[in-house]
Parts: sequence; C-alpha cells; structure tokens
Amino acid sequence: MKKQKSSNEFIFNHFDLLSEEIVFAILDRLNDNPLDKKSFSLACKSFYAIESWHRKTLKPLRSEHLTAILNRYPYVTHLDLSLCPRITDNSLTVISLACKKMLRSIDLSRSTFFSHVGLSNLVLNCSNLVEIDLSNATELRDLAAAAIAEAKNLEKLWLARCKSITDIGIGCIAVGCRKLKLINLKWCLGIGDLGVGLIAVKCKEIRSLDLSYLPITNKCLPPILKLQYLEDLVLEGCFGIDDESLAVLKQGCKSLKTLDMSSCQNVSHVGLSSLTSGIGCLQQLILAYGSPVTLALADSLQKLSMLQSIKLDGCLVTCSGLKAIGNWCVSLREISLSKCMGVTDKGLSSLVTKHKDLRKLDITCCREITHVSIAHITNSCTSLTSLRMESCSMVPREAFVLIGQRCHFLEELDLTDNEIDDEGLKAISRCFKLSSLKLGICLNITDEGLTHIGMCCSKLIELDLYRSAGITDSSILAIARGCTGLEMINISYCKDITDSSLISLSKCLKLNTLESRGCPLITSLGLAHIAVGCKQLSKLDIKKCYNINDAGMIPLAHFSQNLRQINLSYSSVADVGLLSLASISCIQSMTILHLNGLTASGLAAALLACGGLTKVKLQSSFKLLLPQSLFQHLEARGCVFQWRDKVFQVCSIFTCHEIHQVFCYYFFIQA
Repeated sequence: MKKQKSSNEFIFNHFDLLSEEIVFAILDRLNDNPLDKKSFSLACKSFYAIESWHRKTLKPLRSEHLTAILNRYPYVTHLDLSLCPRITDNSLTVISLACKKMLRSIDLSRSTFFSHVGLSNLVLNCSNLVEIDLSNATELRDLAAAAIAEAKNLEKLWLARCKSITDIGIGCIAVGCRKLKLINLKWCLGIGDLGVGLIAVKCKEIRSLDLSYLPITNKCLPPILKLQYLEDLVLEGCFGIDDESLAVLKQGCKSLKTLDMSSCQNVSHVGLSSLTSGIGCLQQLILAYGSPVTLALADSLQKLSMLQSIKLDGCLVTCSGLKAIGNWCVSLREISLSKCMGVTDKGLSSLVTKHKDLRKLDITCCREITHVSIAHITNSCTSLTSLRMESCSMVPREAFVLIGQRCHFLEELDLTDNEIDDEGLKAISRCFKLSSLKLGICLNITDEGLTHIGMCCSKLIELDLYRSAGITDSSILAIARGCTGLEMINISYCKDITDSSLISLSKCLKLNTLESRGCPLITSLGLAHIAVGCKQLSKLDIKKCYNINDAGMIPLAHFSQNLRQINLSYSSVADVGLLSLASISCIQSMTILHLNGLTASGLAAALLACGGLTKVKLQSSFKLLLPQSLFQHLEARGCVFQWRDKVFQVCSIFTCHEIHQVFCYYFFIQA
C-alpha cells in the first residue's frame, strides 16, 4: 500500500503498520450499516482482499450471482439464502463445490426448486455442516430426508411445514444424524409417534424439540422424556396429547426448562399436575389458548419452584385462579394474559401485588380492568421493562401518569388504542430507557405530549403513531431531533403530516421502516429527502399518498439501494416511476393496486426488470391484460402473485410545480 511518488520518493501509508488481526477487529465493528463494509473494501486493493477474507456470513439477493459471490468470499461459513426464492439442484452443487468443508450453516427456508439430488451433493461435499434450515420445503419427500441423513455432524435441523416427509424419512435422519441438538418438525403432518420415537431413541443429545401440530399421542412421550439434555419441548396444537399422556411426566425429564402446550385442548389441570413432580427445573410454561385458569389449575402448578415465566394468552381466567398464582412462593419475572377473558381488577391486582420482581407484563385486550389495576401494577412492579396493554379501554387517561411516575425502567410500552393524553405522555417521557413506544389510535394525544417524548427518550428505536390524528409536523421534528437512532416510525393516517416531517426524519440515518399510508399532504419532495438521508431504508408504505408520483421514485431508485418492500397503492406513480425501481437490486415485495397512470406494458416491463421479486400484489384486472407466459416466467423465477379486486377510491392530485421542485432538489444533490 505504498505508492511511488517519483523515482526516489514514496508515500508512507499508516495502514501498513496494522496487522491483519487489527483490521479484522475494525471490520467486526462495521455491522450496523451493510454499506460500511462495502465502502471499506473499495478503499484500496489491500482492503478489498482483507474484507473478502474476513467475511464469514453471506446473504445474497440473487441465485444467479452465487458463483461470483462465493469466489469473492472464499471463507464463508454461514450462507443465508432466504432472499433467493429460486435455488435449484445446480445452485446447491455450485455452493457445495465452492464452499466445501468451510460451510457450517445454510438457510434454505424461503427457497424452492431444489430436490434430494442437490441436497445430496451439498451434504457430501460440505461435510462440516452443523445447521440446515429447510423450513417451508413442502415438496421435499423421504429421499431428501435420506440425503440429509448423510450429514453426520449436523446439530440443528429445521423441517417446519415439510408436510411430505414421513416416519421413514425422519427415521433415516435419526439414524444418520446422531449429533442433533435441535430439530423443528412443526406442521410435519406425515410424522407420527414412530418417527418422533426414533428421534428420541437415536439422538441422545437433543436439547430442543418442536413437535407442534404433529399427529402424535402419548406413545412417543416416554422416550422423549428420557432425553437427559432436553431443555425446550414444544407440543403446541398436539391434540392427541391428553391428561393420560401427561401422566408419564412423572418419570422424569428433570433437565426441561421450557414447555409449550399452547392449544392443547384435551389437557386440564389433572394432566398438568404431573408437571410438579416430574419437571423440577421448569423456568417457562406456555399454556396459551388452553384450559381455563382456575383455582385447581393454579394449585396444580404451585410446586414449580424454578418457574420464571408463564403465558396464558387467550385462556378463560377466573379471579380465584389469578389469586392462587399470586400466592405461589416463586417470584415470576414474566406474565402474559393477552386476550384473556375474565381478567378483572380484583384478580390482576392480587396477582401483581405478590410478584414484585416482574419484568414483563402483557395485558393486551383485558377490557375490564380500570385505574385500580394500573395503580397496583405501577406501585408493586417498579422494575418493569416491558408493559403491553393495547385496547384496555376502561383505563382512564389519568392512570397513565402513574406509569411514567413509577416505572422508570420501561424499555417497551404498547399503549395502542387507549385513552392516554398529553399529561400521560409527559409523565412517560421520564422513562428514559424507552426503545419501543406504540401509540396507535390514541386520539387524545397531540404535539405537546409527543414533543416531551422526543426531548427525553433519546434511545427510542420504534415509534408507532398509526391513526393518532392529533399529531402534526412539529412533534415529528422533536422526535427526529431527539431520537436520532430511530429505526422504525409509523405515521399512517396522521393526515396533517406534510413534507416537513419527512425532511426532519431524513436526518435519522438508521431509519429502515417508514409507514406513511394515508398522508395526503406528503409529496414526492418529502420522499426524495428520505431517499437521500435514510440509506438503510428497507420498508416503505406510501399507500394513499396521492401526491407522490414518478418524481419521487427516481431519487428513491438512486439512493435507496437497501429497499426490499414497497406499497405504492393509490399513489400517483405510473410507468416511468415503477420502471425506475428496477435499479434497486434488493427489492423483493411490491404492492401495486390502483395506480391510475399505470399501463399494462409499463407494468410488464417493470416486473421483468425487477429480477429479485418474490411477492407482488396486483389488481386482478391485469390478469386479462398481460400474457400468461409473463406470469409463468416470473413464477419460474420464484415470484408469487396475489390478486386483489378492490374498487378504486379516489383520484390522484399533484401539480407541475411540485414535480419541478422535486427534480430541482434531485439534480442539486446530484451536483
């Protein structure tokens, strides 16, 4: 890295003094922005080489570039192909020959078009594979399972929704992959007691086992519970499990820490009572959408001395049941009662008063509680870090002041669809650790309250203001100035928001999600500022932003190269704007409904040019306007079409003056 200045002079580069280990340490810190490492590699030839040696994880966008990418990065150990919908057997062969023994993990959970042939090549050439994710590969059959069985070093395997694999296939895996520590068989409907039993008998090192929605019965439980290292067991939706089945839990499995029995409709307190004697180390119990939470059920679980978290979402709850849980000797850290019927002030107050070490509480849609419950929660649980209480409609506005006055350690707060007002927001601004705040459909808040949040909650990352109609540009300015690390904001249907808000938010350099649908005063000028300032933008919703047109798409196409998902419905974008988005190589999902100026030929050109599309929502009228061969070609590339038949609601409104403003701004920043 020394450049010759003349025949006798050299320019000394201080980077020559750095060892490779030090440069690697520098690269380790460049993880926040994906463009940082790219900029580093383009600095000089030496940095280009070092960055290629350093990179261990790849997440490519297009399968057709795999050969070039893998040649560029020869030391990759983790390959995430979840953004590549079309992975063929040839693709897996290319990967296996390029990576060989270096590859340790591969994610194929969103990929299709490969078979047992490609998997066999992958497993044989990449003998050090320890993780394979094949979730959603619904076409894979037992031959594919037999190919996976040759991965002798495999430790983690995800087969969720691989519905065509049977007990025979899973038996091959059980025999071949003896080192398995995690296996996910959720919705593998072809696997029953025999296959699960073989996994339990042959794979002695299993730590995590997900059997959700499998047609299993009590026959497979005894070998499962003999697994001496088993820590996480998920039996969600296993309707063949009943009280009699759980009686075998008395046999042991003392290593179990997490048990999920959500939606097990045939399990009552009688079966659950077996837990107390058989699973002494249990830390988390999930019983969502199951039996009623009665006194009998609570009593059956009271001997779980290590329990820290219990989730009862969607259950019918009785006051005596909650009171009994409150009387447990153990001090719970997490309680979830989301969408539970029967939660009252008396029951909830008795519960939280006893569990003062509570860190997380979810009382979403507990519509019978009032200020009494909030007073007890805030008085007893002052160490709360997460409080979710969406749609607690009986809680009056003055109760929210107590949250800010007493719970200063909150990091997550969901107040969606509540009566909170500006005084409540002012009090909550004392929660200086807040990173996520949801205020959607809070009709009593205005700029005055939100400004306090912007001034005091500098760690805010996520802000949801969906349909909070009292919010205007002035409070968004305060948020943008005070919360510079903001990554997600939802201002949908805040109808007084204008371009000024978007110009303010363009200073939030980490912003990756902007939802601004139904903001009629936003124009292409504001969107251009977002495009220029927020280079990490990956999700954009401008549905019903009628004044955004092609002029807003051009700077977006130029600067927002990380954009993956966009909703353009009911905007004024036409052929030119849609086609310009094709230059964004990352773009995968488009919703294109009722674009008044969009023609069939313009749509066809844009769809063909966007090579990475995986999902497109279109007006059903285009089915007849475009040739079927076009859709077949795009579907062969891995794109899924969703058709909608909605009536157009309003017309687009924009002026030549606004278009001129955007173009002037665009050419100014280009210069």
